[in-house]
Amino acid sequence: MITGDIMVLAEWLPRGGFFVWGEQQIKGQVYQFGVTDLKFCLFAWHRPSFYGSFIETIQHKNWTGIYLSPRQALDFFAEPPYIRAVNWQWSEEIIRLREYAPVIKEILAEGRWRPDFAGWQADRRGWRLDWPSDLETGANLPYLSDWTDGIINELIEQNQQVRKCWDELAGQYPLLQSGSNRPPVISDEEEWLEAIGWKRDLTPFRTCLQIIEPSENTPWQLNILLQDQQDPSRLVVWGPAQLEEGTDFQAGEKMPPEWIPHLGRIHQDTKKWIKLIPWLADQKGRSTGIPDRLRTALTEDEAWEFLNSDSLKLAEAGCTVFLPKWWEEIQNLKPKLKIFTRSSIGARHERWLGVEQLVQFDWKLSLGDIELSEHEFRQIAKKNQRLTHIQGKWVKLDPAFLQEVLRFIRKKKTLSLGEALQMYFLSSIPSDGEQPSDFPVMDTGEDTVPVQVELNKQLASMAEQLANVSAIPVEENFPSFRGTLRPYQRAGASWLLFLRRFGLGGCLADDMGLGKTVQWIAYLLKTREENRRLGIKDNPSLLICPTSVLGNWQKELERFSPGLRVYLHYGSQRKKGEAFISSVKGADLVMTTYNLAHLDEEDLRTVEWDCIGLDEAQNIKNAYTKQSMAVRSFEGRHRVALTGTPMENRLTELWSIMNFLNPGYLGSLGQFKTRFVNVIERQREEKDIRRVQRLIAPFLLRRVKSDPAIELDLPEKQERKEYIPLTVEQASLYESILQNMLERLDKTTGMERRGLILSTLTKLKQACNHPALLLKETLPVKPRERSNKVQRLLEMVEELRKEGDRCLIFTQFLGMGQMLQQIIEKELRERVFFLHGGTPRVQRDEMIARFQDRSLVGKEACNIFILSLKAGGLGLNLTAANHVFHFDRWWNPAVENQATDRSHRIGQQRMVQVHKFISPGTLEERIDEMIEQKQDLNQQIVCGGETWITELSTKEIREIFALRKEWIGA
Repeated sequence: MITGDIMVLAEWLPRGGFFVWGEQQIKGQVYQFGVTDLKFCLFAWHRPSFYGSFIETIQHKNWTGIYLSPRQALDFFAEPPYIRAVNWQWSEEIIRLREYAPVIKEILAEGRWRPDFAGWQADRRGWRLDWPSDLETGANLPYLSDWTDGIINELIEQNQQVRKCWDELAGQYPLLQSGSNRPPVISDEEEWLEAIGWKRDLTPFRTCLQIIEPSENTPWQLNILLQDQQDPSRLVVWGPAQLEEGTDFQAGEKMPPEWIPHLGRIHQDTKKWIKLIPWLADQKGRSTGIPDRLRTALTEDEAWEFLNSDSLKLAEAGCTVFLPKWWEEIQNLKPKLKIFTRSSIGARHERWLGVEQLVQFDWKLSLGDIELSEHEFRQIAKKNQRLTHIQGKWVKLDPAFLQEVLRFIRKKKTLSLGEALQMYFLSSIPSDGEQPSDFPVMDTGEDTVPVQVELNKQLASMAEQLANVSAIPVEENFPSFRGTLRPYQRAGASWLLFLRRFGLGGCLADDMGLGKTVQWIAYLLKTREENRRLGIKDNPSLLICPTSVLGNWQKELERFSPGLRVYLHYGSQRKKGEAFISSVKGADLVMTTYNLAHLDEEDLRTVEWDCIGLDEAQNIKNAYTKQSMAVRSFEGRHRVALTGTPMENRLTELWSIMNFLNPGYLGSLGQFKTRFVNVIERQREEKDIRRVQRLIAPFLLRRVKSDPAIELDLPEKQERKEYIPLTVEQASLYESILQNMLERLDKTTGMERRGLILSTLTKLKQACNHPALLLKETLPVKPRERSNKVQRLLEMVEELRKEGDRCLIFTQFLGMGQMLQQIIEKELRERVFFLHGGTPRVQRDEMIARFQDRSLVGKEACNIFILSLKAGGLGLNLTAANHVFHFDRWWNPAVENQATDRSHRIGQQRMVQVHKFISPGTLEERIDEMIEQKQDLNQQIVCGGETWITELSTKEIREIFALRKEWIGA
């Protein structure tokens, strides 16, 4: 029960709306009336707010009260929905508001309100109400106009029907919206109300301005047209320079009699045009009552100005302008140069054209379906006109563009095959989201000109095949290749042979495990056959690769091309100077490393190579390293890059490889950055990315294991041996261990001898893995540099992870597993599990479950699993992995196969790739050869593990354990 008087007060808030609160006097003291009681008592009968439930409570000036929006306040003050039983007292402010509120409701209901011209000029959406003459406004309520503006704006926003009507009106009359783009010529409220459609224009015609193109005897002209408001197709021509009242119309439809009383509208609109575009006034003559007469004749420059910009100003101000039909058609017509190649046969042999080969060409200027010869273009350029009538059509030509083309023509006397191909690929049929007019731009230093290339029949056929690999004929016969090439491998080798025919370099970027090595070997053998058949000088080819894969290449070459004469340029005893030149003369292939490519650059540059091949070509991704610059300096008839990751992080890495393959094709590094890298990295536009793809796709063959044509053709399990040489430190440790054993071997017998051999075997294996393992270093320094095995493992794991694959890594040494876990987590920033004999069962089960769960991501996921050979070789199902690494060998095929089968078993849906690491020149290579060559020995090994080695003679042990010096790192 509320007793006593309740005083209700209100205050207008700067944000719009009212703050309302209550006060109650008790024993001479003023207290705030409870806000909850206040809103439910004041709005007890107000259905829209659900009887006060939706009324907002706010804090203002240390008081708690309720907030009423402008429209809620109107309802409240006009018809207060409060409980009558309470003794309400109203502040003077509320008494005045209750006086105005019913009047505002009546004005709105009767539609006696309109947009406020002054508010529109002040950049706000305001409204004017037609107040009764006996009601004083403004003095009593200074915020009255803000309140009424808020009421109407809120009504527009909240009432769907009103909002829809407003949107339709605003769409038809954009001037309703306030904003800085409003035309400056509207200064009269009546004119503005007509312009926004609020007030009906009773003039029966609309005054329009028309520009007429010149004929042989007349210049550009302006006409005034009167357009019937009811029938827009009805037009009457008014004499363009005769605005005085009483002048006759020109020839055409007669003036309707009912229009004559409204002739003053023509003068009004003409003045408006001249106010917008002052130069339209004819300063030579004056007419009584009219400030300026409208010009009739225009110069070419004035006509251009009117068409290009001034007509838009008039249209934005609500004026109707008639332009020639062809003007809209030529707006999107962008002129471009068309280059027509005539021949690609120059001084060099056709088989080795190369991107630097010059091609003969003619050019024309193209504007839609109009093509101008050089002579016609020069004649037009002399006129220096923006609008020109050519071959029966009007065209738009920017004089600055014409001069740019002339400068381009003077500079561009020659065109290389690389430039022609680049422009051809960029101007091919655009992809979705690109405009057909988006032609390539040729950079000539200070100028850029859009250019389209049309190749002659010979080059067009070549370019079409480059853009569509399936169109390249597949060579079926590789007689010198000892082995069977799968269909996609034959296609890859054929693609390289096709590029070689035109002297174009190519990057074979197949996924790891698809056989890039055998494809290049097949290509190399075929080129030697072709050279001999054509009587071409039989120069050696050069293969540059990382040290870690050098041994692997030698083994693959021995296997698939035993007749190929291979010279290994490697090691501390490698030949230099004249001795080097003499050594390579009889070779078919010279192999070396990236490091030596820089150190021995002078020797390697003395030979003109038949083919220069780069394996793991991402090693030259940094264009400014010494080895990258050295590799690019070598001369060769053909260049090939092999890599599964042509681009790891940045587009400039791709440029570096492409610049090796086809020097200059993508321009300089600075030009490539400006045209593509900076744009793509800043804007990430799909069309810019596609442009780069179109440029490189013809010279990059990328196939992935998921391709159906490849996946169906691959075996279920593929084994591969990775031959990875020792570092100098490893070789030194290996030799020291071996000498120590040999000095003691003949002095021991029986179990002591067997123990010495087995302990030495373990130490030699440890030395082949990593020096830190043998030296028992807990935190190895420079783990990559000291072991090529570790280096190669990191490279391969990094590559397979980029492809989304998972792997198992087996080692027989606990210390090696811990070291690899530490190194991989640090270098690749990936979570790595290590399962060994000391792993508790619960932890072991958790590791396996998490590795198998492909749904886990981030820190929860594990994609790299290291296992000790004994603890992880049996009883596990790890089908989430499709790569298996045997980091060190157990020399028992059965044990290794059982370990491999943790991944290669029921449930595996992908091809499993098995990688067996072997250090060439060491016991690892010798024992592997013995296992491969002797099947009976293989059976013995399966039964006896490694103990069979202890039964060999001292001479046999010397031969197996001995270190071959040529495999010691440089």
